[in-house]
Amino acid sequence: MESADWYQGTADAVRKQTLEIQSSGAKNVLILAGDHLYRMDYKALAEYHWATKADVTVAVQPVLREEAPRFGILKRETNGEISSFVEKPRDAETQAKFVSRDDPARPFLGSMGIYMFKTKILMELLANFPSYHDFGSDIIPQAIKTHSVFGFDFDGYWQDIGTIRSFYETNLALTTPETPFNFYDPKLPIYTDTRFLPSSIIEDSKLQNVLISDGSRILRSDISHSIIGTRSQISAGCTIKDTIMMGSDYYERDDEGLPIGIGANCHIEGAILDKNVRIGDDVVMLPFPRNADIDNEKWYVRDGIVVIPKDVTIPAGTRIAPS
Repeated sequence: MESADWYQGTADAVRKQTLEIQSSGAKNVLILAGDHLYRMDYKALAEYHWATKADVTVAVQPVLREEAPRFGILKRETNGEISSFVEKPRDAETQAKFVSRDDPARPFLGSMGIYMFKTKILMELLANFPSYHDFGSDIIPQAIKTHSVFGFDFDGYWQDIGTIRSFYETNLALTTPETPFNFYDPKLPIYTDTRFLPSSIIEDSKLQNVLISDGSRILRSDISHSIIGTRSQISAGCTIKDTIMMGSDYYERDDEGLPIGIGANCHIEGAILDKNVRIGDDVVMLPFPRNADIDNEKWYVRDGIVVIPKDVTIPAGTRIAPS
């Protein structure tokens, strides 16, 4: 209500919900990232936060020595309190000052972007530093200087999927028999929305390492190492590989023109197809070299991955591939 601006960063997003947070009457606030894949018992984090009487608790994970330049690295003392922070250290001299673990391979601790604050402390930090828009680079380093900030250990699977490439690779890794993350844990299950859709129909097709959502129809196609989203429609004669197809938000009648989904005899490889796309017959999509970025009126390439935005129509016979 105080600003017409959209969220300027993680801390600014929370700042703009101050009224909702204060009206809850909660003594503590748990702040979670929306673009990570992991499974954590937040009860254990909360109990650690209360046991240490921390003003702020940061979930931390061991970081490989060679990956230190990719993360915000925290220096944690023997009592668990975080004493300093550095953003993406590259030189060996700086890295040496931030060794927190007796492990040559993973000597550092990186912030996971998961925080528990005492509500009063959170409100003070957000109000006293109105130009600080991000937790990782602004609020947490400031809090370390003035408050008790502790690091809570987490050593399970965790992936940041905040880029096109990481989103693509993390999702496709789930299709393999050696998937690094298990959605079927009986003790800590992860649920999806209940959509009450019919079962998927798969007619005379070859599937290898594929995740298929409800309500889809696949006709005489060859699909490998891919994810097929809700209500996906794939016509006969298609080859789909290393692709994420997001599916559709709705079904439509057969007489509405080019139908949502993938037309006949298409070859699609190394792509992300967003919701409700319409792909005509005989379309070819092939991956581009890593780091390639291209802007087109109907499609994009990001880090070599072909991206078809939501609701876009790709005409029959289109070829999207390196020249």
